[in-house]
Amino acid sequence: MHVSFNLAADIDAAMKTAAAASGIDAVAFLPEVRTADPRHGDFQANGVLAYAKREKQNPRALAEKITTALPDEIKARFDTAIAGPGFINFTLKPAALLEWLNTYGTAEKLAAGAASAFAGQTWVVDYSSPNTAKQMHVGHLRSAVIGEAICRLLEYSGAKVIRDNHLGDWGTQFGKLIYGFKRWADKEALTRDPIVELERLYKLGNEATPDGSSALEEARQELVKLQRGDYDSLELWKLFSEVSRKAFEEIYERLAIRFDHYLGESFYNDKLQPVLDELQKLGLAEESQGALVVFHPEHPRFAKQPFIVRKTDGAANYATTDLATMLYRAEHFHADGIVIVTDFRQSDHFEQLALTTQKWFEKTGRRMPKFNHVTFGTVLGEDGKPLKTRSSDGKAIKLKELLDEAEERALAVVTAKNAERPEGERFTDEECRAVARYVGIGSVQYADLSQNRSSDYVFSWDKMLALEGNTAPYLLYAIARICSIFRKAGVEPGDTAFEAGASALETPTELALARKLVKFADALRLATDTLRPHFLALYLYELAGEYSSFNNADKVLTDDPAVRARRLMLCARTYATLDTGLRLLGVRTLKRM
Repeated sequence: MHVSFNLAADIDAAMKTAAAASGIDAVAFLPEVRTADPRHGDFQANGVLAYAKREKQNPRALAEKITTALPDEIKARFDTAIAGPGFINFTLKPAALLEWLNTYGTAEKLAAGAASAFAGQTWVVDYSSPNTAKQMHVGHLRSAVIGEAICRLLEYSGAKVIRDNHLGDWGTQFGKLIYGFKRWADKEALTRDPIVELERLYKLGNEATPDGSSALEEARQELVKLQRGDYDSLELWKLFSEVSRKAFEEIYERLAIRFDHYLGESFYNDKLQPVLDELQKLGLAEESQGALVVFHPEHPRFAKQPFIVRKTDGAANYATTDLATMLYRAEHFHADGIVIVTDFRQSDHFEQLALTTQKWFEKTGRRMPKFNHVTFGTVLGEDGKPLKTRSSDGKAIKLKELLDEAEERALAVVTAKNAERPEGERFTDEECRAVARYVGIGSVQYADLSQNRSSDYVFSWDKMLALEGNTAPYLLYAIARICSIFRKAGVEPGDTAFEAGASALETPTELALARKLVKFADALRLATDTLRPHFLALYLYELAGEYSSFNNADKVLTDDPAVRARRLMLCARTYATLDTGLRLLGVRTLKRM
């Protein structure tokens, strides 16, 4: 009998089959299977109540009819019970529980089981997207780590993922930057820390070109020369782009983030006019008060708020570029899905972009990819206000400085803990720094990803570096503890040979841990389908808690070979799941802490 990776999906399909066999409309009936409260079972189906209410039937009688008609293979694996007015609880039988653990016993087998959900699909994920010639600040953190986690979740679920960094590398700011560069560039500073120098020069250029000044007109002429392809202007722009990308990639490397493409605004510069021409030809775009706009009168919020696709001065804007980007991703990458990760303040823009693209593609017979604007809240300081520097100028913290501080704070914790170790087991200074690098950066990433991305969250060093609670150090330490057991046992977690002769699961804590392990598939599905990584983070935290209870109650390295084998098996499964889950969130793991 084939053992499915996602047991909740098996129950869902079986209930629809049972509904059809019972004379129930299997299309209208939605089982609504989800993870259950452990006191009641492993999974719970709630859909009977809604269907019975709609059809004016007795929900409990309907639930009894469906459970009776369930396929034999489901009955062989699960004990079922009807609770309350018609909830159906499913509890895996111990033999079926062990069968799942044996089928998906390694990280490789877990990955193979997960890979069918999005198999054959291509997804473009657009995230991070900083502006050229400016340092990345703390505001760029959420887009980067959330976007990377979503990429990994989609890839793990079988999708081909194209990571695209849509840089802000074109526009009016470059006229002011070139103006400042030609007057105040410091060659030594450009060599030492070029991105800092470019940011300084832009600030000087911006301050020196107030509205209505002759200097502003000079800066505009610099922009015109760049837009017309002036050789010297383009060479400067290339320098700015190269310097910026190198600085960005240093940050991305520290966060274990990579991109397939850096297709910034400049890439679409020659693709804008054809888009505008087509929108006008189709009758979607029209002139209004000198601008070219698309109206959405059917939309309650946008009926009087048109989507401006060309400004009154004839210049393109973000809407123009984003429409060209949608077209390119649909036609060049053949995207089945597109994810754009930005903060919540851009929600209206991307909703109008999706509406406009949908109408445009329908009129031209193009296939519209599934579009997801993934939004996130604000990072707050402990004062409840948006996180800023400690200085009086109110500037956002530079991301590089934040990551430096994370590593230094983690190093202080690691060094203090290292001093408590027996002398022969202590890390070297170099090893302490390596551990601190993973713990520090991982703590920053996990603190973000463990929150519902729609919410603001408070950035607290003490909380994120704590060895207790839902933190990266707690989970990393759980993995290190498991690895320590395997070192003492003289075997590797990925070597299943030691499991030969393992006896059946017996103790309450063994069974509770095993039941939590099989829920990995459900947590993965929920996090991926909703594009909300915090569902996976919460599962990993709960799994680590179940493992701690098991480890405290049941001695693993017992003298009984059969018991020792089954408990080591549970340790190995927990290691594979925690390690896999953290890596899906972009957090690198350690075998020793």
